Amino acid sequence: MRSRAHKGLLAAVTAASALVLPVISATPASADPDPKVLSQTVKGPAAKRHLLKFQQIADANGGTRASGTAGYDASVAYVADRLRKAGYAVTLQEFEFPFFREITKSTLNRVAPSAKSYVRNTDFRVMTYSGSGSVTAAVQAVDVMIPPSPTPNTSTSGCEASDFAGFTAGNIALMQRGTCSFLVKAQNAVAAGAKGVIIFNEGQAGEGANDRRVLLGGTLGEPTVNIPVVGTTYATGEELAAAGTTVTLTTDTESDPHRKTHNILAESRWGDPSKVVMAGAHLDSVTEGPGINDNGSGSAGVLETALKANRFPTVNKLRFAFWGAEELGLLGSEHYVANLSAEEKAKIKLYLNFDMIASPNYVFGIYDGDDSDAEGAGPGPEGSDKIEKLFESYFKAVRQPYTGTDFTGRSDYGPFIEAGIPAGGLFTGAEGIKTAEEAQKFGGEAGVAYDKCYHLECDTIANVNDKALAVNTGAIATATFVYAYSRDLPGGGTPGSNQPGTGGGGHDHEHDHVGVPM
Repeated sequence: MRSRAHKGLLAAVTAASALVLPVISATPASADPDPKVLSQTVKGPAAKRHLLKFQQIADANGGTRASGTAGYDASVAYVADRLRKAGYAVTLQEFEFPFFREITKSTLNRVAPSAKSYVRNTDFRVMTYSGSGSVTAAVQAVDVMIPPSPTPNTSTSGCEASDFAGFTAGNIALMQRGTCSFLVKAQNAVAAGAKGVIIFNEGQAGEGANDRRVLLGGTLGEPTVNIPVVGTTYATGEELAAAGTTVTLTTDTESDPHRKTHNILAESRWGDPSKVVMAGAHLDSVTEGPGINDNGSGSAGVLETALKANRFPTVNKLRFAFWGAEELGLLGSEHYVANLSAEEKAKIKLYLNFDMIASPNYVFGIYDGDDSDAEGAGPGPEGSDKIEKLFESYFKAVRQPYTGTDFTGRSDYGPFIEAGIPAGGLFTGAEGIKTAEEAQKFGGEAGVAYDKCYHLECDTIANVNDKALAVNTGAIATATFVYAYSRDLPGGGTPGSNQPGTGGGGHDHEHDHVGVPM
């Protein structure tokens, strides 16, 4: 028998689902089903049931669904089984990737000039592919800027071997985020004889994800550094830069450069194979938690849409993707795109990406396909603006506010953009801090992260906003069904019509999976 709490939860989700009354901006032929009607077959409560399953899988597998673990394999089995039963041709695309996890929790403790223990995942965080070790040593700042430059991404701390002139071998190198990759900084430090590396955020104040004072996470990109490497907040780095500082830094990690994992690709039985409409989400979590918002939420929305979509004979071919190893640098989607022939790429008329669609302190973010804000990353490939406009029409129809979010290349749309394929999608926020203006517009709490359990153990089923999940699931369904029947696709009506845009470069995620540069 269901508990009262469960009944109340389903009622809340059902009420949120009632918002989903989409408008259609692309008109199918009169003989086709109405995409507006079809999209309403996909509901928030059904997506929530997939999230409950992902939570159960994590609970049974050490609390994680990270690629390379039994929890991810069980997630793949669940999704692939549901898709096969719905009638899809399902392919498990195997690829090799460099696996990483913390075996035991890292620690950072100051021992001089006075004792202080820093809080893991609040003050500091181990970087992906950090080596293992325990070192007590003096902290030596390397070309840091305190106070920081007023302009973000200008610090060159640790980017050149010459920065380490006068560095004392055996010390812990303290560097600042900036113009080069974390790997370059760490490699230069190792060459100079450092026994540990601390990289702190650059320090510029900003709004949301542009705030460079918050906790810095990221990856070295490959398991080639054999000493401890952690990222910190700007405040922690500033404190550690004080003369006479000694710390104990301990990390205990595992890296396997040849671990195998899978992408899931599901092809519909219907539609023109020369006009492929793709929608995708990464299925993996970080090793530290179950990843229910990041990115069980996007996976659940895409899965539920796919389960409904294959009932209908669509005009265009639908292809749904569930990516592996995204959390280690978009590795699954990069593998997929890199192995497509030029002819296969030309058949993909658009890619829709859904990464974190139910953040508890959400905003409704739509990828800015036309760079209408003229800030940050430029536009996506030609046609991305049309995708953005379709999502905007949906949010207007359901009377929900929305905002633009840059194409920075920090989620699985990145490889598609680089291939010149029009892209779009939704994002409700990660570790960035919600502004007062956003709180007034979307509700929620200003001065608090969009998802304060981002990449943490607490990213559980309790970390999902049901309204955001329902509204965005409706948006996924609407866009999928519109493009399933549209004769006017963003990527053009004939193969080979995709043209690259000017934006979308870089490796710095909306959330810090890659974090390679700066």
